[in-house]
Amino acid sequence: MAYGNISVIKVRDILLVTVPPDPDDLTVTELQEQVLQAMAVHEAKGLIFNLSTVDTIDSFFARTVTETVKMAALMGGLTVLAGMRASVAITTTQLGLSLGSTLTALDVDRAMDLLGTALRREESSA
Repeated sequence: MAYGNISVIKVRDILLVTVPPDPDDLTVTELQEQVLQAMAVHEAKGLIFNLSTVDTIDSFFARTVTETVKMAALMGGLTVLAGMRASVAITTTQLGLSLGSTLTALDVDRAMDLLGTALRREESSA
């Protein structure tokens, strides 16, 4: 599934979403729609947002990512934000957005490990 530079790839029961480097508002909105549709279609248990290509983030983009994480949780999915650069973390914090208990990882490899562990823990407690 791809829209412009949006990539949503299913890996087992996890969706790997690669965010384009400098998305405009239309792309960000489409990203949210693609992710939520893919969550429903594939019955994904997890979602990894790969933000490693993003240098800057505006308030709309930050808010949409935060909302998408919450929406994915409502659909039963755990989310890991991966590869967030320092500048993006600073801006997100300065905008006052809270990621709550959203998992974060330095890169996609660590995100896969973290999400796998979290999903196994969740399954064993169910």
